[in-house]
Amino acid sequence: MSTIDFQKWQGAGNDFILIDNHESQINTLTPEKISSLCDRHFGIGADGLMLIGPSKDYDFEMIFYNSDGYPAEMCGNGGRCITAMTSGLGIFNQKTRFLAPDGVHEAEVVSEGCIRLKMAEIEKIEPVTLPVLDSITDRNAIFLNTGVPHLVVFIESFDSLNVETAGRTIRNLDQFAPAGTNVNFVKTIGRTLQVRTYERGVENETLACGTGNVASAIATEWKLNSGYSNYDCIALGGKLKVSFKHLDRNRFTDVWLEGPAVKVFEGKFLLEMTT
Repeated sequence: MSTIDFQKWQGAGNDFILIDNHESQINTLTPEKISSLCDRHFGIGADGLMLIGPSKDYDFEMIFYNSDGYPAEMCGNGGRCITAMTSGLGIFNQKTRFLAPDGVHEAEVVSEGCIRLKMAEIEKIEPVTLPVLDSITDRNAIFLNTGVPHLVVFIESFDSLNVETAGRTIRNLDQFAPAGTNVNFVKTIGRTLQVRTYERGVENETLACGTGNVASAIATEWKLNSGYSNYDCIALGGKLKVSFKHLDRNRFTDVWLEGPAVKVFEGKFLLEMTT
């Protein structure tokens, strides 16, 4: 057994276990072990786990796992948290470039506890018609990929919406098989969006989802064509800001996600190592 140091971070309530693995002290993590560490009753508790690894061409590599123990391509809140932690470790100063599963990302420290992260460009946006579902009156949803797949569903009120039930139903619809999709429910109030997200891999609603808020802002601008270049997003766990350039109908570039990244605590856990 080896003792592993970790830090717990949260971005707008979306929380993560972060481990500096530059010395490659962790050579394997099974889905079962990751899931147990993320368990809120029997483990540390988190929506996901990340390893900070060395990179030949960039400041570091971000390796991300959802709380179900399986890898995912990107996490916006996680990307901001890992940026804040690596800044604290002295890996970079104010600005960084790092490698994530979905490609290279830029990030910068705006102020203490606030990180700005550049997201992937968007070049494909698809309208989707949902089947008849309880509490969903607008069946015209929007599907896009902001590092991971997201469906944006526009609603008039959250009063009668059970996000967990509706999100799980939509996430598992045949039209999104086999991988499924994250599902965002969005209420628009001018340039302000109220966003609640059901995340695949967590298989529940989370307090915030960075890639989901990016998807929600871009889908809103695509739908309304208001000419806005940024939106304020209000999630259950806090506020996020999304900015972008809308070049043509389906292309959004220079996409940035800005919001909090806060260290919660640090500790150690035991890990059985393989040989």
